[in-house]
Amino acid sequence: MSCIRSLAAVSFLASIGFSTTVIAQEMISDTTARKQPLTAWGVQFEEFEYRYSDDDEELGVWNADAFYGTDEFKVRLLTTGEYEIEAQAYETLENQLVGQIPISKFFDAKAGVRFDTPEGPDRTYAVLGVAGLAPQWFEVDANLYASKDGDTSAEIDAEYELLFTNYWILSATLDATVAFSEDEEIGVGKGLVSTETGLRLRYDLIDRAFSPYVGVVHERTYGDTADLAKAKGGGTEDWFAVVGARISF
Repeated sequence: MSCIRSLAAVSFLASIGFSTTVIAQEMISDTTARKQPLTAWGVQFEEFEYRYSDDDEELGVWNADAFYGTDEFKVRLLTTGEYEIEAQAYETLENQLVGQIPISKFFDAKAGVRFDTPEGPDRTYAVLGVAGLAPQWFEVDANLYASKDGDTSAEIDAEYELLFTNYWILSATLDATVAFSEDEEIGVGKGLVSTETGLRLRYDLIDRAFSPYVGVVHERTYGDTADLAKAKGGGTEDWFAVVGARISF
């Protein structure tokens, strides 16, 4: 009798193990929509602003990003530009189309193409970069560009946000560009090309979807790039008062 009871117990435990294995396999092989990566899209204007310089120059400036995809892969359209209001002309206009994938817990890699329409001839570049959150909560976006003519440059954008409250936020930004070759047609010299630093105090008015701000921005060119600007009668340094909004939807 004890032998029969032992066999029954073994059979019962084996059936439980088999059922558990089957359920686990079904969970692993579940390919229904609820198990697929979530697809998302959005548009955000990091900067959408009016600038007034100490030389009475007026600019409309934007820095926007549209994306579509999942956490594993997304496509991004990035656009930045400066429009001179009095002259009714673009000072700069840059567009990028890139694919982006995660490479670590805090950083993504991206690659794609960039189209520029500066004051001189249009330019097209291949793009390779990384973007993410660095230690001490600095948001970093670093890119390497290479044109079909072999002109190469690098750009790094960094931002740090200081929260005074949940609504009042001070944002400090630094953009720096370095060229490894000269492109005189568009006014770019070899070496450190330019920096732009800014401070913007914003208020999150509508749940971080609309945040108006005021601030100040400093732009400066250096070295050979500054010499090229002077030769064309331009300046090498500007201060701007800024009013604008950060918008996302």
